[in-house]
Amino acid sequence: MTTRPRLHTETNKAAGILAVALFGFLAAVFLTAGFGSPAGFGDGSITRSIGYAMFDLSGGDIAGEGFLVSFITIAVVLDAALDGAVMLAERDEEGDS
Repeated sequence: MTTRPRLHTETNKAAGILAVALFGFLAAVFLTAGFGSPAGFGDGSITRSIGYAMFDLSGGDIAGEGFLVSFITIAVVLDAALDGAVMLAERDEEGDS
Protein backbone atom coordinates (compact mmCIF):
# COMPACT_ATOMS: atom_id res chain seq x y z
CA MET A 1 0.00 0.00 0.00
CA THR A 2 1.35 3.40 -0.88
CA THR A 3 1.16 6.46 1.28
CA ARG A 4 0.55 10.04 0.28
CA PRO A 5 3.56 12.32 0.05
CA ARG A 6 3.79 14.70 2.94
CA LEU A 7 4.58 18.38 2.73
CA HIS A 8 7.73 19.42 4.53
CA THR A 9 6.50 22.16 6.86
CA GLU A 10 9.68 22.94 8.76
CA THR A 11 10.95 26.25 7.41
CA ASN A 12 14.54 27.26 6.90
CA LYS A 13 14.65 31.04 6.86
CA ALA A 14 18.28 31.22 5.77
CA ALA A 15 17.55 29.26 2.58
CA GLY A 16 14.58 31.49 1.78
CA ILE A 17 16.57 34.68 2.31
CA LEU A 18 19.41 33.29 0.20
CA ALA A 19 16.98 32.40 -2.61
CA VAL A 20 15.43 35.88 -2.61
CA ALA A 21 18.89 37.50 -2.56
CA LEU A 22 20.06 35.33 -5.46
CA PHE A 23 16.93 36.22 -7.45
CA GLY A 24 17.52 39.92 -6.77
CA PHE A 25 21.15 39.68 -7.83
CA LEU A 26 20.33 37.83 -11.07
CA ALA A 27 17.51 40.26 -11.87
CA ALA A 28 19.86 43.23 -11.33
CA VAL A 29 22.51 41.68 -13.57
CA PHE A 30 19.97 40.96 -16.31
CA LEU A 31 18.40 44.41 -16.18
CA THR A 32 21.72 46.28 -16.25
CA ALA A 33 23.39 44.12 -18.92
CA GLY A 34 24.20 45.87 -22.17
CA PHE A 35 23.38 43.95 -25.30
CA GLY A 36 25.30 44.90 -28.43
CA SER A 37 23.69 45.64 -31.74
CA PRO A 38 22.98 42.58 -33.89
CA ALA A 39 25.51 41.81 -36.60
CA GLY A 40 24.16 40.90 -40.02
CA PHE A 41 25.49 39.02 -43.00
CA GLY A 42 25.77 41.98 -45.33
CA ASP A 43 23.57 42.58 -48.33
CA GLY A 44 23.27 38.94 -49.49
CA SER A 45 20.73 36.35 -48.53
CA ILE A 46 21.63 34.30 -45.46
CA THR A 47 20.29 31.12 -47.05
CA ARG A 48 22.42 31.63 -50.15
CA SER A 49 25.49 32.33 -48.02
CA ILE A 50 25.00 29.18 -45.96
CA GLY A 51 24.57 27.14 -49.16
CA TYR A 52 27.78 28.55 -50.64
CA ALA A 53 29.64 27.83 -47.38
CA MET A 54 28.23 24.31 -47.15
CA PHE A 55 29.50 23.35 -50.61
CA ASP A 56 32.71 25.38 -50.27
CA LEU A 57 31.89 27.65 -53.23
CA SER A 58 33.02 31.22 -53.68
CA GLY A 59 30.45 34.01 -53.70
CA GLY A 60 28.98 33.75 -50.21
CA ASP A 61 29.47 36.06 -47.27
CA ILE A 62 30.43 33.21 -44.94
CA ALA A 63 33.81 31.52 -45.28
CA GLY A 64 33.38 27.86 -46.22
CA GLU A 65 35.04 24.82 -44.75
CA GLY A 66 35.91 21.94 -47.06
CA PHE A 67 34.96 19.20 -44.59
CA LEU A 68 31.40 20.39 -43.89
CA VAL A 69 29.65 18.35 -46.60
CA SER A 70 31.45 15.15 -45.61
CA PHE A 71 30.59 15.78 -41.95
CA ILE A 72 26.90 16.16 -42.77
CA THR A 73 26.98 13.03 -44.95
CA ILE A 74 28.51 11.02 -42.12
CA ALA A 75 25.91 12.41 -39.70
CA VAL A 76 23.05 11.33 -41.99
CA VAL A 77 24.51 7.82 -42.39
CA LEU A 78 24.98 7.43 -38.63
CA ASP A 79 21.44 8.66 -38.03
CA ALA A 80 20.08 6.09 -40.49
CA ALA A 81 22.11 3.37 -38.74
CA LEU A 82 20.74 4.43 -35.35
CA ASP A 83 17.17 4.43 -36.67
CA GLY A 84 17.70 0.95 -38.09
CA ALA A 85 19.12 -0.32 -34.80
CA VAL A 86 16.14 1.05 -32.88
CA MET A 87 13.73 -0.51 -35.38
CA LEU A 88 15.44 -3.91 -35.07
CA ALA A 89 15.56 -3.71 -31.28
CA GLU A 90 11.81 -3.19 -30.80
CA ARG A 91 9.99 -6.03 -29.11
CA ASP A 92 7.35 -8.01 -30.93
CA GLU A 93 3.84 -7.64 -29.57
CA GLU A 94 3.08 -11.34 -30.09
CA GLY A 95 6.30 -12.79 -28.69
CA ASP A 96 7.42 -13.40 -25.13
CA SER A 97 8.93 -10.56 -23.16
